[in-house]
Amino acid sequence: MVKLTMIARVTDGLPLAEGLDDGRDIQDADFYKQQAKSLFKNLSMGQIEASRMSLETGPYIFHYNIEGRVCYLTMCDRSYPKKLAFQYLEDLKNEFERVNGSQIETAARPYAFIKFDTFIQKTKKLYQDTRTQRNITKLNDELYEVHQIMTRNVQEVLGVGEKLDQVSQMSSRLTSESRIYADKARDLNRQALIRKWAPVAIVIGVVILLFWAKNKIW
Repeated sequence: MVKLTMIARVTDGLPLAEGLDDGRDIQDADFYKQQAKSLFKNLSMGQIEASRMSLETGPYIFHYNIEGRVCYLTMCDRSYPKKLAFQYLEDLKNEFERVNGSQIETAARPYAFIKFDTFIQKTKKLYQDTRTQRNITKLNDELYEVHQIMTRNVQEVLGVGEKLDQVSQMSSRLTSESRIYADKARDLNRQALIRKWAPVAIVIGVVILLFWAKNKIW
């Protein structure tokens, strides 16, 4: 069965819509929604390159499909057919682009298209029972193949993203520290030059002052 449905903008991970009734029949729904949001973040940072992928998480599996600037994601039972899951996402994509396509880029707040939940709920009902004639026909559709879509573990994918984040943060920190050390080194060099030449400058200044005073007196 389809458990969760979320739609987000790929460029910045901004959530655009989701199924409002999703997750009520599963434990730890907030945990899985947070995983989905982490996936959107990783996608926005370019840490996941595949445009379509399945990601195992506990007793469930995420399926996502990226079209243009939008990621369509659903979480289903592991036993739910992958082909139906991606056809479900395809239906969502076609309607979302038709209704909201011109506004996707300018959306500035999370869940700007929350009213799309109505279509999500209606479409989800069509895909819940895999034994209906409609869904059996879709399963037998040889023109829609999903065998080449990669399946991975969600923690493995998110872990790579976290490691890349850590490397990026460490690189930024090292760059910042390097600038600080460079500034300190310049200050030390300046102080060393002052200590080295200050006495000489003082002696020269005194000599010039005495010479000037002598000329004034004579």
